[in-house]
Amino acid sequence: MQSHVLYDDGHHKCVAFSMAFEDESVPSNQFLIINGDEAAVIDPGGDLTFSPLTMGIVKYIRLTNIRYVIGSHQDPDIIASMPRWLIHLDDTKLLIPKLWERFLPHYNSAFTKGRLKQSLSERLMTIPDRGGYYPLGDSGIVAMPAHFLHSVGNFQFYDPISKILFSGDMGASLLGDSGNAVKSFHTHISHMEGFHRRYMTSKKATRLWANAVRDLEVSMMVPQHGYRFEGQKVFHEFLDWISNLDCGIDLFDEQSYQFKQYLPDTSAATQ
Repeated sequence: MQSHVLYDDGHHKCVAFSMAFEDESVPSNQFLIINGDEAAVIDPGGDLTFSPLTMGIVKYIRLTNIRYVIGSHQDPDIIASMPRWLIHLDDTKLLIPKLWERFLPHYNSAFTKGRLKQSLSERLMTIPDRGGYYPLGDSGIVAMPAHFLHSVGNFQFYDPISKILFSGDMGASLLGDSGNAVKSFHTHISHMEGFHRRYMTSKKATRLWANAVRDLEVSMMVPQHGYRFEGQKVFHEFLDWISNLDCGIDLFDEQSYQFKQYLPDTSAATQ
């Protein structure tokens, strides 16, 4: 697993991690924010990433200094490693959207077998639909609503010191990792378009999100998959593009739900 320092002022640090590309899994980025003696991990991934990620993190901070493990939504490449974090770190809180609070235990048999030293309610913190602010060291992390982009209960996370927007699936591409920055937005569109047309719910949702974040001071936007967007210019190019992209249910019609051609012909049997 590779690591890339996105920001470091000596007290506050943001680090991105990425697995080597494998044909059998979706490549993804994981993130570490450190402020003083406290840290948070954003979208830690599944069982595939747990061991290499923790080995990467200890190069920057002790695992016992991790205050939060944060999941933006419920997908396995986001938070399926939850049971291993809960079992190996006694004091770390798991921060997840409230909507998914009762679904995530399906990832974790330890909840029902008594392997945790504390109850689930003592380990879990939930993010309400409106979002919130979560202290970290002498700063904090802002949880920003990003519902239906693509998950029905989805959040993005903003670091007010580095001005980095950790945007989850928004801006994702299946090309490289966050160690690379987008050089030409126009060229990069071909690596994003298919993903966003399929995974984003609708142009209404993407436009509402783009309008909400347009005035946010963003030094870089770093998705969970693929290249990062560095600087206001490319960030606003992305906002303009996604605001006008037909996607999700915008592209669906009656033909999208056709299945009768696959039904067996039973007419002869009824004659």
